[in-house]
Amino acid sequence: MPRLLKTRPGPAPRASSVGPEPISVIAPPLAGRASASQRWSHLVFLHWRVEAAQVAPLLPAGLVPDEFDGSSWVGLIPFVLDRATVWGSPPVPYFGSFVEVNVRLYAVDADGHRGVVFVSLEASRLAAVIAARTLFRIPYRWSRTTLTRSAGEFHYTSRRHLAVSARTDIVARRTDQPVVGDALADFLTARWALFSRVRGRTVHLRNHHEPWPLFRAELVRLDDTLLDAAGFPGVAARPPDSVLYSPGVTTWFGRAG
Repeated sequence: MPRLLKTRPGPAPRASSVGPEPISVIAPPLAGRASASQRWSHLVFLHWRVEAAQVAPLLPAGLVPDEFDGSSWVGLIPFVLDRATVWGSPPVPYFGSFVEVNVRLYAVDADGHRGVVFVSLEASRLAAVIAARTLFRIPYRWSRTTLTRSAGEFHYTSRRHLAVSARTDIVARRTDQPVVGDALADFLTARWALFSRVRGRTVHLRNHHEPWPLFRAELVRLDDTLLDAAGFPGVAARPPDSVLYSPGVTTWFGRAG
């Protein structure tokens, strides 16, 4: 079962008095049998510094912005999701394979647990979109998403159905420079839970995978309105403060109950 956070009426939520849990590139083990798994491949991590005051209103109740070097951060992350399984099933054909582009934030709960908060997730499989929105209130959007690869470059596009003004066009190139022992990279990628709001409560859903293989990357081109739509106007007009690439990992999720 996801862990239900105890939220209280009254003053604004506060972080734990002992501070957030330490960042670790090693994921803690899941409690019990995994409920699902997915392969995430060819990830491009684009991140920008933003003010915590911009992030706080977008977080579920009981959470505060997680910060690094005095800043909150917003990420725009395209990748390929495939080999999806549920309760040990074989990989789900078609509906369990698609390109995803998400906009995400970083938060801490009152017990100091860190996690990701998704503002939007673009995906081309309508069944997967409906399931994620219905079961976990994760804000998937039905979109036309694509990836093309050429001459070492990864070209991701997304156009949201029924809202074509919400789109992105990302071209990035990986380098051969590995990223090891980088505190900012670890802060942005070593995340072992997501937070969501389900039936009036903030839930904490754990995930587990091997440490990220990370490389420096270069942003070749970006034409994006997803960040604007997510509540961060003008951010995509400036260069990102961090650009990373990973060939990918296989991820397992805790029980969803």
